[in-house]
Amino acid sequence: MKKITFFLFLALAMSMISSDTLYAQNDVLAELENIAIVDQKVMMPMRDGIRLATAIYRPKTSGKVPIIFSRTPYNFNSWGDGKQRTRTAERALEAVKRGYAYVVQNERGRYYSEGEWDILGVPLTDGYDAFTWMKNQSWSNGKIGTLGCSSTAEWQMAVAALDHPSHAAMVPQGYGAGVGRIGDIQEQGNWYRGGVEQMLFFSWLYGVEHDKFKPRIPAGATQEDLIRISRFYDLAPENPPVDMAEALKHLPIQDILKNINGKNEIFDKMIRRKPNDKAWFEGGIYHDNKDIGVPSFWFASWYDVSITPNLALFNHVRNNIKDATVRDNQYLVIAPTLHCAYTRATENTIVGERSVGDATLNYEEQIYGWFDLWLKGEKNDFKEKTPRVQYYTMGSNKWQAAETWPPQKAEPTTYYLNSNGNANSRFGDGTLSTTKTTSDNADGFTYDPMQPVPSYGGNVCCTGNAVQGGAFDQQQMETRNDILVYTTDPLEEGVEVSGFIKSTLYVSSDVKDTDFTIKLIDVYPDGTAYNLDETIQRARYREGYDKEVFMKEGEVYKLDLTPMSTSNYFKKGHRIRVEISSSNFPRFARNLNTGGNNYDEKEGVVAHNNVHHSAAHASSIELPMIKD
Repeated sequence: MKKITFFLFLALAMSMISSDTLYAQNDVLAELENIAIVDQKVMMPMRDGIRLATAIYRPKTSGKVPIIFSRTPYNFNSWGDGKQRTRTAERALEAVKRGYAYVVQNERGRYYSEGEWDILGVPLTDGYDAFTWMKNQSWSNGKIGTLGCSSTAEWQMAVAALDHPSHAAMVPQGYGAGVGRIGDIQEQGNWYRGGVEQMLFFSWLYGVEHDKFKPRIPAGATQEDLIRISRFYDLAPENPPVDMAEALKHLPIQDILKNINGKNEIFDKMIRRKPNDKAWFEGGIYHDNKDIGVPSFWFASWYDVSITPNLALFNHVRNNIKDATVRDNQYLVIAPTLHCAYTRATENTIVGERSVGDATLNYEEQIYGWFDLWLKGEKNDFKEKTPRVQYYTMGSNKWQAAETWPPQKAEPTTYYLNSNGNANSRFGDGTLSTTKTTSDNADGFTYDPMQPVPSYGGNVCCTGNAVQGGAFDQQQMETRNDILVYTTDPLEEGVEVSGFIKSTLYVSSDVKDTDFTIKLIDVYPDGTAYNLDETIQRARYREGYDKEVFMKEGEVYKLDLTPMSTSNYFKKGHRIRVEISSSNFPRFARNLNTGGNNYDEKEGVVAHNNVHHSAAHASSIELPMIKD
């Protein structure tokens, strides 16, 4: 009886939550109906005849208006409840109130859009064709701005490279999965870091990919029919819940989705692509060989999955784009939040376990000031009031401004890894200092891929229950002997570290291939150790991602890891720490150490890895410091 009562209570509570969401959504939709012309299930034609499902919300006016355009793989059907749909209605209402039309569209193959879906909605021409259709509407003033976070941001850069004359401005937020190759950084849309698979897409694809056997709307269905049936069928799949923390442990990793009865078509292609596969350069990912013709207002986060490539892209556009006017109209905000969590910053913003203070910012006001400038042609004070780079410094817990990234005041300072050969765990003798050692030492540890170092916090996204992002106390993790720990003495003065953190490791191993990880830590006087950023490098790609060069036992190799990024104030009495190991799982896929494909292997071998520090092999980390 008690069990029945509990489930009745749970069902009632869930229905109340659902009802509250639905009522809030209906209130927004009702207000939209009062002030906007709402046109649902407009099937926008592409050049190959495929039609993309689109919703248009525009002010009730006879004048022409600018357009804010959002393209997404997610469900924005206006009927029923759901966070995504409520957010769409709220954004549309805000835009219409400010004199804009708001247009939202599903990528091809998603929900009511025709065609077959692939990540970032290839062909790339879909975005260009959508701009042309919108600027030709009688109610359009011909100016279009793109807006969105994550999957509604990632497509914007590659389309901006097509330089459509109506694409007047863009606001990409949390846009890492749209960044392919930027200089030496080659993540291919968050799939890789240092040649190692980031497992977020394994989880994300399980949750979002539609099955090829999904129900389909008959070709040529009218707008009237689509509106009618979408009140009853929104084509949203409900995947069975999965314990992703367990699912991601499965080997071989190419069968992870198959093992949980997931859709495997797109994943099956991507899991076999190496970092330099030509397929990465044929879709909707932006690479540094493309131009960008659009003024851009970029938003990034310190605890997002790809903060370093995001910042590298901002610098690339500012320094290399052909049009000087475009180069000079690039602005950046860096918040101390998780992926796409800008507006969730409060007067006491907590990221993971760490409070970083009042991180609120007038995001909406700045974004619409940007759009008013470029889409309405208003002579406002956006450029006078808005710093080129707005970045939040954790530790001192304040917003700061700079003309460049990193800030011009930041001076690179090299810290060397030292020990007497026993840096294993935080109980070892590893030190971090500006003095290069004169001895010839190495710290060794055993890396067993069947017992990897678990991910604990970090700069992550989209992994379900497998990894919780943010800053967490690493002390318990640092009791493991397969983690090398190097720490400075307590700081005599506070120091700000803001910029790219470069790290160079000299390593050796008794296996052909293995990985090396590094993590930057702020250690409080009481020992609390908060992680700031982390990265990884697969040894076979140490000479570039266009070739694989395996290791020989006993030889020492130089690894230059993908830079980390942060802005953190280390207070007086705090210590700076780095951790080094060979796994950070399941944020990153395990290297099975065989030298094989890794993705199709079930058995690993144990590696005995070494990090060297000597006059000839001075493993080090370079910190961009701004001193008090």
